[in-house]
Amino acid sequence: MPAGVILAGGRSTRFGEEDKAVADLAGVPMLRRVAGRIEGVVDELVVNCRESQRDAIEKTILDYPHPTKFAIDPNPDQGPMAGIRTGLRDCDAEYAFVVACDMPFVSPELVDYLFDRAEGHEAVVPRLGDGWFQTTHAVYQASPMVEACDTALRQNERKIIEPLFALDYVVVEEEDLQKHGSMESFENVNTKAEFEAAVKRF
Repeated sequence: MPAGVILAGGRSTRFGEEDKAVADLAGVPMLRRVAGRIEGVVDELVVNCRESQRDAIEKTILDYPHPTKFAIDPNPDQGPMAGIRTGLRDCDAEYAFVVACDMPFVSPELVDYLFDRAEGHEAVVPRLGDGWFQTTHAVYQASPMVEACDTALRQNERKIIEPLFALDYVVVEEEDLQKHGSMESFENVNTKAEFEAAVKRF
């Protein structure tokens, strides 16, 4: 059965001093909101973070209904590709949905569709109308993606898109995505202003 991997190891410099992963988003820590949105479509949760974040994050997910583990970055600040590699490496499932901790509107229907599209492939990645691949809102077959990330990191390649090119991957375009879930799924909360706007929506 599939897993969810939440990336929380970034420094959130645009957000200020507070760790946005555990920021109170209308009564619920943001990472817990993300975890809650996907709990109906995954059977395991892996949280990738820095060691210094673990205690605070663990308190927010004590009531999570699925087995939960932490994938601690061995070398923090290597970027999201390293976070994806570490999270998937500690994942027991064959396939995992990788999502950033600052995407509290993630659509479970859309995630379910991405899992369906991933069958028989090593990755499925959405691409919005702006042309950007949504690599932190994608489904990966864990082992091949870990290997591809390891190779890229050994070559000192930090572009998050790079490992994809070593995989059998499927691109899901925005027109298709709109038929299977809310496009709010891709919204990030990067700044305090965006956070306050999200609070009002909840």
